[in-house]
Amino acid sequence: MDLTSSAAIIFAVVSAGAIGFQLALAAGAPWGEYAMGGKYPGRFPAPMRVAAIIQALILAALVGVVLARAGLALEAWAPVGSWVIWVVVAFSAASLVMNSITSSKRERMVWVPVAVVMLASSLTVAVLG
Repeated sequence: MDLTSSAAIIFAVVSAGAIGFQLALAAGAPWGEYAMGGKYPGRFPAPMRVAAIIQALILAALVGVVLARAGLALEAWAPVGSWVIWVVVAFSAASLVMNSITSSKRERMVWVPVAVVMLASSLTVAVLG
């Protein structure tokens, strides 16, 4: 397995964890202090649960782009993968910035390392893919 494929798989696995977290928030898991700056400790209110579902869908689309760019899935996406991968890199960079500056210490502890891995792996796929 080459570096691009490995990076894409790492991105997909880490993103799967983040997607699971978002879906758990949407289902009522009391982990609000680990998201959205800790503004909603405990269970998210209904509008934030919808936002968590949207976030999960966005993350799933990003995984699709990364896997397509690496040539591991979704061949139909390949024609746009060479430039859309940079959207994934930008999203990952923004995620790292936002998770680094959040007022929630717990959110920073959990999500900054995740965001670093997502940025590094998506950038690897963008450059080498």
